[in-house]
Amino acid sequence: MPEIPKKPSLTGLESKWDAVWEESGTYRFDRSKERAEVYSIDTPPPTVSGSLHLGSAFGYIQTDANARFRRMHGAEVFYPMGWDDNGLPTERRVQNFYGVRCDPTVPNGQIPDEPLPKGETRSISRPDFIELCHRLTAEDEKGFEDVWRTLGLSVDWTLTYATIDDRARRVAQRAFLRNLARGEAYSQEAPTVWDVDFQTAVAQAEIEDREQQGAMHKLAFPRTDGNGAIEIETTRPELLPSCVALVAHPEDERYAPLAGQTVSTPLFGVEVPIVLHPLAEQEKGTGIAMICTFGDTKDVTWWRELNLPLRAAMRRDGRFQMETPAWLEGKADLWEQLGGKNSKQARRVMVELLTEDGALIGEPKPVQQQVKFFEKGDRPLEVVTSRQWYIRNGGRDEDLRQALLARGRALNWNPEFMETRYEHWVEGLNGDWLISRQRYFGVPFPVWYALDAEGEPDYEHPIIPEESALPVDPQSDAPVGYDESQRNQPGGFTGDPDVMDTWATSSLSPQIACGWEDDPDLFARTYPMDVRPQGPEIIRTWLFSTVVRSHYEHGTEPWKDTLINGWILDPDRKKMSKSRGSVTTPKPLIEEFGADGMRYWALKAAPGADTQVDKAVFKNGRRLAIKLLNASKFVLGVGTSQEGAVTEAIDRSLLLALADVVDDATNSFLNYRYQQALARIEAFFWRFCDEYLELVKNRAYNDGDGPGGASAKATLGIALSTLQRLLAPFLPFVTEEVWSWWQEGSVHRTSYPTGDELRAHAADADPAVFEVAAEVLSAVHKAKTSEQRSLRTHVLQLVIADTAERLGALRQAEADVRGAGNVDELILNEGEELTVTAELEPEAEKTA
Repeated sequence: MPEIPKKPSLTGLESKWDAVWEESGTYRFDRSKERAEVYSIDTPPPTVSGSLHLGSAFGYIQTDANARFRRMHGAEVFYPMGWDDNGLPTERRVQNFYGVRCDPTVPNGQIPDEPLPKGETRSISRPDFIELCHRLTAEDEKGFEDVWRTLGLSVDWTLTYATIDDRARRVAQRAFLRNLARGEAYSQEAPTVWDVDFQTAVAQAEIEDREQQGAMHKLAFPRTDGNGAIEIETTRPELLPSCVALVAHPEDERYAPLAGQTVSTPLFGVEVPIVLHPLAEQEKGTGIAMICTFGDTKDVTWWRELNLPLRAAMRRDGRFQMETPAWLEGKADLWEQLGGKNSKQARRVMVELLTEDGALIGEPKPVQQQVKFFEKGDRPLEVVTSRQWYIRNGGRDEDLRQALLARGRALNWNPEFMETRYEHWVEGLNGDWLISRQRYFGVPFPVWYALDAEGEPDYEHPIIPEESALPVDPQSDAPVGYDESQRNQPGGFTGDPDVMDTWATSSLSPQIACGWEDDPDLFARTYPMDVRPQGPEIIRTWLFSTVVRSHYEHGTEPWKDTLINGWILDPDRKKMSKSRGSVTTPKPLIEEFGADGMRYWALKAAPGADTQVDKAVFKNGRRLAIKLLNASKFVLGVGTSQEGAVTEAIDRSLLLALADVVDDATNSFLNYRYQQALARIEAFFWRFCDEYLELVKNRAYNDGDGPGGASAKATLGIALSTLQRLLAPFLPFVTEEVWSWWQEGSVHRTSYPTGDELRAHAADADPAVFEVAAEVLSAVHKAKTSEQRSLRTHVLQLVIADTAERLGALRQAEADVRGAGNVDELILNEGEELTVTAELEPEAEKTA
């Protein structure tokens, strides 16, 4: 056994024990265990782009404490780690880091030897760009793993995966093909919410509202029957050329009688109908609005449900097309002033034209409005027409919506109130899940299309590979029956150019991690998984989409429990945000307080609770870890025995109290209330150090091998072993250190203590013995400190009054109280409540 250090320290424990755990395979998963013995964790694959921030560490620490408890509680823990390394964040990082842009028309071999000087850019081919993505993510993954190891995550590092590796691509493509075969996935040319900067479609879950300054413009639409004009208000007059109707509420008495009549659009003179729809807002503006294809998603709904014509003039780059639209025949002179302009430019031109024409009524009025943005974007989203892939998610199917709501209700939510977020999201869906993205670094859609004699693709009959051929890249691989020379040639084929949204892959994290189809034996032992830990902001994306995929493929929930962490708040009590520059990284805090100090801070927060970065809490965690070092050294220095008889009443009383702590902590952990377990354990640990050790150390030292000393040493050994194991899920490094001083193996592979094993040593124990003795000793210490006297000061006479029952308990610990308090004479009197009067020995006169 290693010697106990003369000066125990927390310094270097992270690197020391991480190396030992890795070499010993402490956290390796034993796949011989049956499913009932396995606890399977669907660990969130962090987005690998740059550095980990404190918010990520916060949630993963909470997951790890749960994993460590379950392992010690007897489960074989399946705890993999994934890296989410495809999609826009990675592409942006590669673009910014290397100074490159992807251009599929550029030949291969243009990769820069090193990042270009700031401000310079180079266009490189798609294969070269993807190669740089792989290079940078590989480096980032190493950095992320180093942080996770430093924080003590007990994952099995042989079970890692990446959402762009062959296994993940194979799983994602297989699941997609099965969705397609069952009719759950489909493609269509349709209005699509579009980010003009990223040049990609955006799903409903990726959209956020931002408040913007705008202007309300009132326009006059002449009625074609000559009876005046209809006035509407709009913040986007530039969309007037795409107007297809005016819409009012069916119950609006002002406009409902006009349904079916027509008006002419200002400037352009296009005749459009007046239609009715319940989404029209009677109290907003003039109560009637223009429908344009497309200004927003409400326009899409009106267009679809009212069967209106399509008049789309906006290109994917966010600019109006150059050629005059067919429905504006004879208006080329007007269109010439709009073609090629973006929304803001076209809006200024349109306002000038409307003013000159007299169709603009009054001056535009400033307004604050909620504008939809891509969560990673900088410009308002547009709605363009494009071909995209979708998976049905209940947004347009009420039966499916109800089935997915039922899946959510079948889960155990921790905390419970987070289920409401799931319900609100599913109930508010207004369209299917758009899963295609117009990017490069992602999982390709495994389909090709035959080209007819004119080179037009046959989208209705895609060419599908065999599952055994997956993964495939249609941009590089030719389908069976074709060769590469036929690519993009009339009579040949073309590959689908898009990649899957990152959530379309991450939603399959249980299938990827558990070896679906690739490793049936592992899958049977780990799926459905036991718990999904994650953040609250991705309930609508990751959690819901995973439920959708499992519902379709397996007809079950993907896991039994969900564990939702809260957010980390900045000093202004707002969520930490990279865009606001309020993100903190874990490294400096680990250096200052140690990994165990950081873990303590994270585990003081309840599931779902938002938490500030409070250095006082980190400091308390470090203090607790140091106290465990010193208390363990002291106890082991006194001497321990875990086999001797516990004969003294106060010893049995302590172990009985500790048994209750163990039961409470176990129940708290089993219900994902780790913070309650920590609070209970910590409070008892400090009492053990400050009260029990003071009460029994004289007996342990002075009684030697006598029955009293043997009982004290046995109790110290049992209690120390129990407390070290109780604290192990929270403070893995320091507990492993102190455990190694006197025990074989890892504390993290020992069994979690049970109340029954402690009660076996505490037969017929009186719980009041330790309580009363500790209260009396505390009162004695208080009497000495109030007189500014040393705790070693003799008490000539100690008079205690209390109830008969409590005095009876105290008598069983009288010798320990007298020894710990240096009491010469103890007098016990019955009373209604505890009072303690201490006569201290006279203070020695100070000599000059």
